[in-house]
Amino acid sequence: MTEAGPTRERILLTAERLFAEHGFRRVTVRDICRAARVNVAAINYHFGNKAGLYREVVQAAIDAMQGTTEAARRAGEGLRAEERLQRYVAVFVGRLLARGSGRVQRLFHKEMSDPTPELDRLLAQGVRPRLEYLSALVAEIMGCPVADERVLRCVFSIQSQSLAVVPNPAAARLGFAPTPNDAETIADHITRFSLEGIRGLVRRRVRRRPPAHAASSRR
Repeated sequence: MTEAGPTRERILLTAERLFAEHGFRRVTVRDICRAARVNVAAINYHFGNKAGLYREVVQAAIDAMQGTTEAARRAGEGLRAEERLQRYVAVFVGRLLARGSGRVQRLFHKEMSDPTPELDRLLAQGVRPRLEYLSALVAEIMGCPVADERVLRCVFSIQSQSLAVVPNPAAARLGFAPTPNDAETIADHITRFSLEGIRGLVRRRVRRRPPAHAASSRR
């Protein structure tokens, strides 16, 4: 491998860490070059400019998100919807707790709080396919159309529970500091909790539906 290969990779890894910690606007080219131990011209040579470098960092995050979604999809192939949901949560939580995975989430959170033009690409290519897959699962479990307003609410509830396991100082201070060894137990809890909630919504809708004879008597 040529020197250009390791240099380019070192710049990317350094930029990913700094952008995830501070956001695109708060990180300068000099910050990246100093941390990566390269001269300023290296970024222009390999990426054109800071925006070009950031695009590649975002693309790496998108690739990682797509990889997780595809792995979850494959893990559930041929299974019932409830089991596919369990496999999805298990894969997602496992990857969230894997070493170094928090940078993708921190980068995404930085984009949400201080968006750049890359946010739309991150949502369209990284987040939306995941939400569409989960929405189809939830709709199948509920026996309703994907467009039912309850479906997206359930999807966000499942995602929020899963994202809560991402290691962070606040959670650790409050006594919640899961490790990769906890992934299976946490995934099982999230799945059971979510399925009970989904089934509860279905039962509630059935109870609120008027009997057929009552509906006909009002005609």
